[in-house]
Amino acid sequence: MRVLVIGGGGREHALVWKMHHSPRVSRIYCAPGNPGMDGLAQLVALRPEDIPGLVRFAQDEIVDLTVVGPELPLSLGIVDAFEAAGLRIFGPQRQAAQLEASKAFTRELLRSQGVASPAFHSCTDPDEARRYAADVGPPLVVKADGLAAGKGVLICPTLEEADAAVERIMRERAFGAAGERVVIEEFLEGEEVSFLALSDGTSVLPLASSQDHKRVFDADRGPNTGGMGAYSPAPVITPQLSEQIVDEILYPTLQGLRQRGIVYKGVLYAGLMMTRDGPKVLEFNIRFGDPECQPLMLRLKSDLVEVMEAVIDERLVEVSLVWDARPAVCVVLASDGYPGGYEKGLPISGLDTLRDWSDGVVFHAGTAKQGDRFVTNGGRVLGVTGCGCDFQAALATTYGAVERISWPGMHYRRDIGRRALQERPS
Repeated sequence: MRVLVIGGGGREHALVWKMHHSPRVSRIYCAPGNPGMDGLAQLVALRPEDIPGLVRFAQDEIVDLTVVGPELPLSLGIVDAFEAAGLRIFGPQRQAAQLEASKAFTRELLRSQGVASPAFHSCTDPDEARRYAADVGPPLVVKADGLAAGKGVLICPTLEEADAAVERIMRERAFGAAGERVVIEEFLEGEEVSFLALSDGTSVLPLASSQDHKRVFDADRGPNTGGMGAYSPAPVITPQLSEQIVDEILYPTLQGLRQRGIVYKGVLYAGLMMTRDGPKVLEFNIRFGDPECQPLMLRLKSDLVEVMEAVIDERLVEVSLVWDARPAVCVVLASDGYPGGYEKGLPISGLDTLRDWSDGVVFHAGTAKQGDRFVTNGGRVLGVTGCGCDFQAALATTYGAVERISWPGMHYRRDIGRRALQERPS
């Protein structure tokens, strides 16, 4: 079968890499992809938001399955357009995509379903936002309502910082149209985890547990990013807790959507805070996390294509997943200045030494090719992802590979996965 993957980051490289191993797949296209996928997929010069162009391409090339990586085309209704054209596609329809595209929509939905989540207030007037912040008092979290590439969440320990966040989002439009509305939430104490599952609208199938690292610097300091690294499994998610999250968070969310006439098919990703009162929903995403996808794909032994087709055909209840027992760790290598401005076109050294790395894969995200050499072309450039017999071994092999790569100004967190060592059962 012919598969089209939409997107061009590390998540999409991991999906392409995994589907390349499926005996059912004869050809993979990726739009637009990145040069690190060479040999795995044919790159297509179409932007993820060019929905009419992507529909035409899938029709012309007789694509059997399309997989959407990023949230933007999902929020623009790419699934609706493909289905209207009689094309098979994995991902939620536009109405369901509101779970990520509108934080206010999600908060109202969760409140109506009694799902544990922080107290909040949403508004379109900056003065009203400031008054609410002053009334409830810090610490607070101020969020741009719409899509902001994982960067529209500002944690504000003081009222002055909350006021500045409202100004930045609503008046300065740091995140564009995503900031037309803000959601102000209570700050939750605890440990943040990622909980990804598949849904065919009725059934829920959890993926292996994982944990992201949002802040740019070690010890969770600095601004939020799209993610600086992840590991799987996450020891904090016990089997009992996983069952609780499915029963008390995911199923009620799906039920609330169905009550609104919305059937959710695809990846349902809950960003959770593990508080003293149990798990609470920080956010929902409507696609594989990046970088959580990288260690998950490295560990997944089941055929991803077969699982995705079961979601589309609403027979997920027939599927079970098999996972490599070995832990996997992804460390993101970023450009100097990220998540702010950064320079492009810097030559990357050391990738050739990892071409035959037996314990992992270097997934490309923000790279380009100049002649025979890879250069930087984004904020998050590479996702070095390795596995080992235990977390200590997985960390050693992954960071050992990281040390073989360099470019001017390259930076990365040195504490990815350390929490797993502390939480590992004896």
